[in-house]
Amino acid sequence: MTDEKATKHKERMAQRKRLVDAAVARATEERGVVIVLTGDGKGKSSSAFGTAVRAAGHGFNVGIVQFIKGTWACGERNILEKLPNVEFHVMGTGFTWETQDAEQDKRAAEQCWASCKHLLSDPEVRLVVFDELTYMLNYKYLDKNVIIEAIKARPKDQSVIITGRGAKQYLQDLADTFSEVKAIKHAFHAGVAAQKGIEW
Repeated sequence: MTDEKATKHKERMAQRKRLVDAAVARATEERGVVIVLTGDGKGKSSSAFGTAVRAAGHGFNVGIVQFIKGTWACGERNILEKLPNVEFHVMGTGFTWETQDAEQDKRAAEQCWASCKHLLSDPEVRLVVFDELTYMLNYKYLDKNVIIEAIKARPKDQSVIITGRGAKQYLQDLADTFSEVKAIKHAFHAGVAAQKGIEW
């Protein structure tokens, strides 16, 4: 790198540092956040579980609720449910297109919610993950108003992550951070079987 290029690079990085430092200085509010991860791309649940590992690694109490994939083997659950500071709840009926029984799924969703809703009122729980909650709301298995009010009334320092395709506008309005994962390519669509350790 020439001296001129090195000088220009240093100037650009100094400007970048000033912008980043200013943004950090403006972010003074301390509270939990609501994160919604939606879209048709791969990685929503993986991101949520990764954040759960991060929070648990800091010694925080974590609650995880799986609404759809509960009958599948789950590598993340194999690790996380063994941790003393992680509480796991699983709906257990699996994919709704497998059960093909809306009433059964609705009862299972309601039972799962009844068993896990206390997480949102426990100030000792720092993070709650609702994996695939969007399906429960979109299929009207759970009352969206009940869920939203419980999330809004949670302890100040508690964060919530909601995953699943098809998140509606009301979840975007509720969220502090809203990310949409876009599908560009997926091996499954090319005929590659879902792989243990990669997809689950």
